[in-house]
Amino acid sequence: MNDAPRPVTTVYRTTRRSGPRPVPVAAAVCALVAIAGCGGGGGKADARAETGRDTARPSASASPVAKPARVEQLASAAGCKPDFTTKVDDYRQAVCKTAKGKFLFLDFVSAKGERDWLDTAQMYGGVYLVGNRWVLSSSPRKNMETLRAKFGGTIEDGAPYGASPSPR
Repeated sequence: MNDAPRPVTTVYRTTRRSGPRPVPVAAAVCALVAIAGCGGGGGKADARAETGRDTARPSASASPVAKPARVEQLASAAGCKPDFTTKVDDYRQAVCKTAKGKFLFLDFVSAKGERDWLDTAQMYGGVYLVGNRWVLSSSPRKNMETLRAKFGGTIEDGAPYGASPSPR
């Protein structure tokens, strides 16, 4: 018999990443930039003016006990039918256009998925109305203020990557 040691075989297991997938997130960010435009202004000054708080990262939820709004509900309130561009395990995304402007709607499975998406999207600038596991963006901005009155949420400005927020 051969008593020589045998080589050790290592088995590597792959695990599924948590959080949003890179390709759908990149597609969502591109759609958002196209709809919402780049930048929206003032960062902390706007957050203070719109939320009454001096915070760079407002909570992702207007009311933690509120039931999350769905894309269909948000689109109906905007007066349009959602055209879904992305449906994945983590979130759904739709766009629509009305006489009032262009809209982007998203709903998320988890608050962490929502925050991850926002952190990525905000690197490219834009303005977002953020609720409990839903996000919308619109151009012009007054559309978000109107929908905020109905659904609640917090308006967040994202400065483009590497840019400082412009003072207002």
